[in-house]
Amino acid sequence: MPEAGTIAAHTLRDFVARALQSRGVPEADAERVAALMVEADIYGYGTHGVFRLRQYLARLAGGGCNPAPVIRVVRQTEATALIDGDNGLGHLAMAAARDLAMEKARAAGIGWVGVRRGNHAGPLALYVRPQAEAGLLGMAGAVGSANHVPPYGGTDELLGTNPIAFSAPVAGADPFVFDMATTVAAMGKIKTLAQQGKLMPEGWMVGRDGKPLTDPNRRDEGFLLPIGGPKGYGLSVAIGMLAGVLNGAAFGANVVDFTADTTSETNTGQFVMALNPAAFGLGDGFATEAARVFAEFRASTPLPGHDPVRLPGDGKTAEAEARRESGLTLNPALRRDLNALAAECGLDAPFADA
Repeated sequence: MPEAGTIAAHTLRDFVARALQSRGVPEADAERVAALMVEADIYGYGTHGVFRLRQYLARLAGGGCNPAPVIRVVRQTEATALIDGDNGLGHLAMAAARDLAMEKARAAGIGWVGVRRGNHAGPLALYVRPQAEAGLLGMAGAVGSANHVPPYGGTDELLGTNPIAFSAPVAGADPFVFDMATTVAAMGKIKTLAQQGKLMPEGWMVGRDGKPLTDPNRRDEGFLLPIGGPKGYGLSVAIGMLAGVLNGAAFGANVVDFTADTTSETNTGQFVMALNPAAFGLGDGFATEAARVFAEFRASTPLPGHDPVRLPGDGKTAEAEARRESGLTLNPALRRDLNALAAECGLDAPFADA
């Protein structure tokens, strides 16, 4: 018998797609977005998968997100392009950017595609893992969908979590996939803890008095902290210039909080890159050499009390395959929320045990 709260991936995809269609998203687009949202959960990025459905539906209902966008390339060269997402669901523009970047990398050695007028698109890993699986290197970055971080030493919230992700092919089961926010914790993790009634660890946020903030329900009373202090702040600004300023997208004070404001266009900026090892005289040799180096890392003697050394992406392929086969187990709070959304959308509840 499946574990309580477990749902088949195809059943969850169908539910998400029908929920999006109930808010005016065309069937083909709804199915593409639903597939990517569930794929996020399949690979373990639960804070950026179907957990975000309520936010997306709210923006569609409020008019802040265009349900039927026309995604188009507005400028391009042999190796670069700029995509206008027409204020649609962010997954559509980012998937188009990823695919175009890979196409250009195969032809020119590198492809760099920026996105403007996008929206929240789930975890960046969705837009770099395919490069690695195709023998390419990948990178993606985004301006966060709300400002929760002041410039280092300041108090005005002018930066978001501004994530960045990298990928590379590695001989073996798992490619290298590294996806991180430039804050100690992503806001999605904090919202998940709030939904589950749990506290945050110290060091994720501070209040305006500079003291640790651990109640996720009081997150609006403080700031997220950047990784590495001023180093994380500098990295966040660099990502903002590449994903925001370079693409004519929002960055700084003009970033719209996509959760609090469901009526305004966010003009979210993102970018996707693909790099072909063949342009450097390497083919499968890159993946082989990466596997050799990573084997050295894993063979490093662990510190006392530490687990063996791992690399970003280790075990993800097997874990994803297990979830595809056995289904996804969602926490009770999320199951209740999805059932509530089903009622709001006029759909059957996806969970009987929530």
